[in-house]
Amino acid sequence: MARQPRLSLAGYPHHIIQRGNNRQVIFMDVADRQFFLDLLEAHSRQFGVAIHSYVLMDNHVHLLATPGTAEALPGMMQAVGRRYVRYFNDRHGRTGTLWDGRYKSTLVQSESYLLTCMAYLDLNPVRAGLVAQPSDYAWSSHGHYTGQRTDKLITPHPLAWELGNTPFAREAAYASLVQGGLVRSEQTAITDSALYGWALGDPEFVANLQKKTPRRLVKGQAGRPKSTLKIRE
Repeated sequence: MARQPRLSLAGYPHHIIQRGNNRQVIFMDVADRQFFLDLLEAHSRQFGVAIHSYVLMDNHVHLLATPGTAEALPGMMQAVGRRYVRYFNDRHGRTGTLWDGRYKSTLVQSESYLLTCMAYLDLNPVRAGLVAQPSDYAWSSHGHYTGQRTDKLITPHPLAWELGNTPFAREAAYASLVQGGLVRSEQTAITDSALYGWALGDPEFVANLQKKTPRRLVKGQAGRPKSTLKIRE
């Protein structure tokens, strides 16, 4: 079955996943991770993409970002991807592909899923057994939102500002939200939506979004379609 085209719409948050080919490691050390973040900062500004949240794992990357135009996100991802592969291959004496094909992405309903998706990204290193707490992991945006450091890559979504009236209140509220964790159904919905390109939101959000594109935004029904023929009794 032919793969569906990616959907990129201006003004909507997008959850993006970029994996290493055959799940291979894409960051060997601190220098690799920092170079990738520097590229992401430069090209997000060049193409007009607001990066709200990120996490760099050993063999994949998650981003939560809002593009200013429909072309901004593909442009940024292509520029970052190509430049990083050249850097990585030159630095580590290798050739060939690094990425597992094109990146995966989906649109996210802000009111229902944006903060949950941010928590999902922050908790990735914990689920992978790399750290005990999100605050122990240096390569995510968690520290920015909890007051541990200032990350110039990050542009907070307006919903993040609504967590409190002061920086301390917002930081405490966000830390509490992440500490509360996600239920398995939320984890599955967030992962599957990005990997398969299904819109992440309630039925009304998906229906309104569907008016903007002929591309299918929800998973099809399993099994054979029901017959519309009437059977005479």
